[in-house]
Amino acid sequence: MANTKLEQKLALQGGLKAVTQIEGKGQPKIGVAEFLSVAERFGFSRPALKKMREAAEEDGMGAGPFLANYYSGLKETSVQAFERLARETFGAKYAIGVSSGTAALNAAFVAAGVGPGKEVICPAIGFYATAAAVVHSKGVPIFCDVDSSLGMDPKKIEALVTPRTAALAPTHVMGSVCNMPAIMKVARKHKLKVVEDCAQSCGGKVKDKYVGTFGDLGCFSISAYKIVGGGEGGLILTDDERLYERCQGLAECGGLWRPDRFAPPRYARELFSGTNYRMGEMEAAVDVVQLKRMPQTVQRFRTVKSRLLKQLKTFCEIAPQKLNDAEGEVGYSLRFFPETLELGEKIVAALNAEGVGCGMRGKSTQPDWHVYHSMFSVTLQVGATEDDCPFKCPLYLQNGGGVTYARGDCPVADDLFDRVISVGLNQWYTAADCRSIAKGLNKVLSAYCTEDPKGKAWV
Repeated sequence: MANTKLEQKLALQGGLKAVTQIEGKGQPKIGVAEFLSVAERFGFSRPALKKMREAAEEDGMGAGPFLANYYSGLKETSVQAFERLARETFGAKYAIGVSSGTAALNAAFVAAGVGPGKEVICPAIGFYATAAAVVHSKGVPIFCDVDSSLGMDPKKIEALVTPRTAALAPTHVMGSVCNMPAIMKVARKHKLKVVEDCAQSCGGKVKDKYVGTFGDLGCFSISAYKIVGGGEGGLILTDDERLYERCQGLAECGGLWRPDRFAPPRYARELFSGTNYRMGEMEAAVDVVQLKRMPQTVQRFRTVKSRLLKQLKTFCEIAPQKLNDAEGEVGYSLRFFPETLELGEKIVAALNAEGVGCGMRGKSTQPDWHVYHSMFSVTLQVGATEDDCPFKCPLYLQNGGGVTYARGDCPVADDLFDRVISVGLNQWYTAADCRSIAKGLNKVLSAYCTEDPKGKAWV
């Protein structure tokens, strides 16, 4: 009878607890099978996987890992380690790991004030994601022509600036670097935000300063296709606390990043509806290793390209790509412009026959999302809904907006994109490899071109 009374009495009042133990014991939600699935993706053989399984099952995994950036119980999650390493590597005050380079651009444009009625000046050459992120941010891309570096021409920017212009988006294309000092001069004159797209040139420098740290915001694609990355991820850099918080606001569902995530806003416009662009722990665990290796990776590419360029002869009919900083570019490709498409086609065929892999767009009419006139999801000005926002947004039209897109808008880009010959380089080329490739280049160019000892040097 006494025990019954104690059992009925609330534990808070001195009674017996209703639940003193749990008998059911489950398996880790994320355990050995998931670990082996990842190991299999890394390409280990079946005998190796069998040994891994035996070791993992013998050791046990407890409750298993928690592969998200929150509530992991760790002092520093992999995402936090990646962000810390990014701050240390690039010298930025703030770094945010996100799910992709496009996510980074979207968050950065929103943070910079891009929205209905606003325009962003984008380069005519560069992957479509830059302009697409402007549209997704409800802004309108305005394409700026390039110079012979294939980057945004600083001399062409000012004519495109209007009262609607919110930002510039210089893109460091294909391992090269833009003329950031000149671009920043124009931006500051007109009080414009600068969002650098560094997706293709992570580790590049201009005057010994990393790209991505010149502008107000620097965006990177951290992916398997880029200098750093194993799958799909992105990175945002900034030195501005408010821009950092606005990026987090978009990337972290509006406010989950805050010290007190559910609290009212601490200042005007701190909170707005965001989405989920968080980087996952599995991706970050790979990327933190990749980012540590980035300086050495980039230096190997630079060494290879420098060795090659120093051995190349100069020719009347060949113009090397302009290098805004020969020592600072990543340099995973060697580019030059033949005088004509016909000459270029002969050179490409001959180089490939010699074992020097290269390519040129030439006379192809196949669309390519790396040049403005073929970015149909932008240039057709069709929105996801019938209102065709942002191109037909009343805020844009009433403010004098209105844009057309067509080949011919950026004639330098039209010409150079078709004519450029690209020779892919490998960071692991030896000095002997560089000599043989340089020999092949000189052999072919000498056969079709006129040597000019006083011509423009390659470097």
